[in-house]
Amino acid sequence: MRRGACATRGYKAAVYNRAHMMRFARPLLAAGMLALQVFAQARPDPAAGKKPELLWQKLEQTIRDVDHSLGGVIGVAIIDLTSRETFFYNADEIYPTASSIKISVLAELYRQDQAGSGARLSDPYVVRQQDIVPDSDIMGGLTPGVTRVTNHDLATMVVAVSDNSATNVLIDRVGMENVNAMLDSLGLHNTRLRRKMMDIQAAREGRENVSTPRELAGLMQAIYENKVVSKSTATALLDMLSTHKDSMFRRGLPDFVRAADKPGELEAVRNDTGIIYAANRPFVLSVMTTYLQREKDGEEAIARIARAAWELFDRLGRASSYGRVVSPSNSSNP
Repeated sequence: MRRGACATRGYKAAVYNRAHMMRFARPLLAAGMLALQVFAQARPDPAAGKKPELLWQKLEQTIRDVDHSLGGVIGVAIIDLTSRETFFYNADEIYPTASSIKISVLAELYRQDQAGSGARLSDPYVVRQQDIVPDSDIMGGLTPGVTRVTNHDLATMVVAVSDNSATNVLIDRVGMENVNAMLDSLGLHNTRLRRKMMDIQAAREGRENVSTPRELAGLMQAIYENKVVSKSTATALLDMLSTHKDSMFRRGLPDFVRAADKPGELEAVRNDTGIIYAANRPFVLSVMTTYLQREKDGEEAIARIARAAWELFDRLGRASSYGRVVSPSNSSNP
């Protein structure tokens, strides 16, 4: 594996070019601890033997092949939400998040709503002309001074069409410093909200919104495991993130598969992060790309990895320890 790449899998955790193999209790990596890697893994099922490991090896090879053919840099993080097995590939490099940072804004909104202090989902907002920025497909078409919506409506715009004006209003309402404090509380110190959407001057000055594949995956895992908000609120947030949208994950998945994700796009950057609900085996996937020669290639790379990962977890979720799948239509077969 190339310098800076890191991969781990369930029954055999391997770290290449960065650190020796280690195991310890906590599943999230503290920022900057390059000498330590944290891997959660399930107790092996004797009946399964090495067969699941062989499937993981095929997924790893697919990711290597995608990376080899991509004109750019790619990082991948996968977390099995059932067994806590993990896979990391260039996952500690810091990438521009583009709109994937909006997951953290929404998480803080739902956290404040649950706490009953700060922003509430039901708080009203009357559209203001000064809040409108480019790439605001819904807000840009509303009537300033007349149209009245709620924070929940704004959040829906953020997820469905990645509306930048709606995002900026929510950033003002929840507070950029509160978003970063929430991330700090989860140990996600490399994930930073530093600017509003379309603030080109801030980006030129180096105030970019950034994260790593490991940390964005860790944020989604924390939401799923009710470490950010309660179970009922987390369910509502994940339902929001499952709002129908055009995303790179969705392009690689069958129509019936649910994905609670938030893609991101900038020049030379394509990302997608979320939970993919494979049958009986949901998992977190974060794929981040940068230095892209062609953005379309980055989109295709993310879709291909999403498909390959789903195919793995779909098989694990529907099969016995021996790999046998018994579908309802085949229940009468010997």
